[in-house]
Amino acid sequence: MTTTALKDDLTMLIHLIKSLNFGLRSVGLLLVVCVSLSAQSAEPKLPRAMAWSAYNLGTTGYNQAVGIAKMLKDEHRVTLRVIPGKNDVSRLLPLMVNRVQFSANGVSTYFAQEGVFQFTSPRWGPIPVRLVMMSLGLSNQGIAVAANSEIERIADLRSKSVPYVLGAPALNVSTEAILACGGLTWADVQRVEFPGYGAMWNAMIAGQIDTAYATTVSGPTRRLEASPKGIRWLTMPHDDPACWQRANQIAPYLQPSIATRGAGISVTEPHEGGNYPYPILTTLAAQDAGLVYALTRAIDLGFDQFKGADPGSMGWKMDRQKFQWLVPYHAGAIAYFESMGLWTEPMQAHQDALLRRQAVLAKAWSALIAAQGDAILDRAVWDAAWMSQRAQYLTAAGFDPVWSAP
Repeated sequence: MTTTALKDDLTMLIHLIKSLNFGLRSVGLLLVVCVSLSAQSAEPKLPRAMAWSAYNLGTTGYNQAVGIAKMLKDEHRVTLRVIPGKNDVSRLLPLMVNRVQFSANGVSTYFAQEGVFQFTSPRWGPIPVRLVMMSLGLSNQGIAVAANSEIERIADLRSKSVPYVLGAPALNVSTEAILACGGLTWADVQRVEFPGYGAMWNAMIAGQIDTAYATTVSGPTRRLEASPKGIRWLTMPHDDPACWQRANQIAPYLQPSIATRGAGISVTEPHEGGNYPYPILTTLAAQDAGLVYALTRAIDLGFDQFKGADPGSMGWKMDRQKFQWLVPYHAGAIAYFESMGLWTEPMQAHQDALLRRQAVLAKAWSALIAAQGDAILDRAVWDAAWMSQRAQYLTAAGFDPVWSAP
């Protein structure tokens, strides 16, 4: 596409938007359109080197990131360094300090946006995170037990040892939600703390705890499957609305799903449970739109080169993307989706609502920081003040706070 043609297309599109009475939502929308059109005029420009944070070695999140890294090396001569992090904070901190450009993260991306759980600390607060793409495969997120154990249902975990991974609300909140499905709380089980995901699964395989949380295609689950104990995933019955009401009050991101991939499950022996996107390729709002566009395009066009890297890798296919999720997409990614004719007005309306939510959260946080002044508050006092302020501002703006207490 020539420069003259590009200018003509821009002029025509601007007149079309005006004639349809959409209005220019903001200068930002025009910039997105410019990025989209200009990016089509040449091959995507990726840097020679990038860095991502990801889950621990051996996890499906890490393996999928490594598969994408190989594709980028083979197809674009890009060296992608994948840095494993043992918990949610250690994956997002490198993104915040610009050590990595992207994070192959989990649902803690949503928690970081909301400024909840580990992100209530004054050093964090609500973060303007953005989605690039996500993996939504044929696996589930669930809790497993040894197949030779007497634990058949979630309710059977009463008084049993259940892990709690420090600094990992994505694991802990999801575990809590699954327990709630079975009518249990943390008070009904023996909570055992671990420093990281790997340590939890080492303990599970060694028989030191009764259950452990994972995606059904995560590497460590295969070790349990191959052991004399075997593996069994506890069911979240889809025909039990009370189970799902209790679970979603704690984890609104968890949705009913039938998994056909993973340790101990198959097409003929599926698992009835819940799932959410994982990993979720995350960046910050300030990230360069051209880089995000180029990476989104490269992942989409290179899908066939990495889809076999891990059982969960097929979740990156474009027709499995969830464009109306809980966190807004980056402008560069939207530009690519628009260029493919995938982005619709309802999607943009959803995106705009999410951006407004982030703006309300930022306003609530700034107001609390200003009100605090030079006072040094006890962490528990700070958390209570923030969660109250957060709920007040979101409710006033017409949003559901979801979580109202520390």
